[in-house]
Amino acid sequence: MANRRISDLNKFLVGSRVFASRTYSSAVKEMTVRDALNSALDEEMSADPKVFVMGEEVGEYQGAYKITKGLLTKYGPQRVIDTPITEAGFTGIGVGAAYHGLRPVIEFMTFNFSMQAIDHIINSAAKSNYMSAGQISVPIVFRGPNGAAAGVGAQHSQCYAAWYSACPGLKVLTPYSSEDARGLLKAAIRDPDPVVFLENELLYGESFPISAEALDSSFSLPIGKAKIEHEGKDVTITAFSKMVGYALKAAEILAKEGISAEVINLRSIRPLDRPAINASVRKTNRLVTVEEGFPQHGVGAEICASVVEESFEYLDAPIERITGADVPMPYAANLERLAVPQVEDIVRAVKRVCYRSSK
Repeated sequence: MANRRISDLNKFLVGSRVFASRTYSSAVKEMTVRDALNSALDEEMSADPKVFVMGEEVGEYQGAYKITKGLLTKYGPQRVIDTPITEAGFTGIGVGAAYHGLRPVIEFMTFNFSMQAIDHIINSAAKSNYMSAGQISVPIVFRGPNGAAAGVGAQHSQCYAAWYSACPGLKVLTPYSSEDARGLLKAAIRDPDPVVFLENELLYGESFPISAEALDSSFSLPIGKAKIEHEGKDVTITAFSKMVGYALKAAEILAKEGISAEVINLRSIRPLDRPAINASVRKTNRLVTVEEGFPQHGVGAEICASVVEESFEYLDAPIERITGADVPMPYAANLERLAVPQVEDIVRAVKRVCYRSSK
C-alpha cells in the first residue's frame, strides 16, 4: 500500500506539471502591505496609460487606507477619480470603460459595500466575455479590504472570498504578505479578465521581508498558484489572507510538540491551486483548512471536496475545517473574538487530526 502511494504520488506530481512555490526569496528589505499595494498601483499606472483608479476618497484624501497616496498629484484627476458614495454608479462606469479597452482599478472602501454593485461585478463584468463569444474583454480590478477588521459590526465584517469565487468569469485573489500584494496586484491589473482582489485591513500596516526580485517593476506572481510558506510532513494547513499568519504561528507552536505542519498560502481562490493542495495532502495524509468566512459553502468546503475526490485514499484522518462562526459578526469585542478563528483553534484541530488530543 505504501509503495502504491509513493508511485501514485510521483505520477501525480509529474503528470500535473503544476507545483506551488516552495522557495523563499532572499530578502533585502521590509515593506508594509500598504506600501506594496501603493507601489504596485504606481508602477502599473506609469507603465500603462490605460490604467486608472476610481472610488470614494481615492484622490484628494489619498485613500481611506492611504493605498492611493500620492497618485493624484502624480497622475492627475483624469486617472485618479474621486466618486460620490454610489458603488453601483462608479462600478458600472468602470465596467463600461473596460469594455472600451481601458484598465480600471475600482476601489471599494470595504468589500461589504460591493454588494451595492454586485450586479455589475457579476452580470456586467464576469459574464460578458462568455456571452459575447470572446469579443468583449473586461480587464478590470475590484479591490479593497475584505473580512473582519475590529469592532465594526456585522455589516462591515464579512468575507467575500466564497461569494465571488462561486462565479465563473471572475478571478479571486487574496494576498497575505507584501510580496503577495505587489505581485498579485500587478498580475490582476495586467490580466484580461475581471479580478476581485480581496485585501485585509488589519494587514495594511504589517511589514514583511521583500526580495529584490519583487521590487523590480516587471515583477508579478502567477494567478492560480499557491505558495508553501512552511514545509512539513505530518499535516497540511491551507489558509489565505490574514489566516496565513495565524497558520504559521500555529505551526511554530506545533513544532515544539513534535508535529510538523505544512502551511499553504492559497493566494488565489479562483482559480484554486488544486494540484498543490492535493500533492501536499498526499505527502502529509492530513488536512486542516482555515478561513474567516462562514462555514456553509465556504472555501474550505470546496478544498475538502477536491481532496475527497482526488486524494481520499491518502487521508489518515477526517478533514478539519476552521471557519468563522455561523452567525452575523457580534459587535462586542469579547464575542467578536469568539466568532473568528484564533491560533489556538488551529492548534487544537491539528492535534485532533494527528490523534494527539482527546478534545
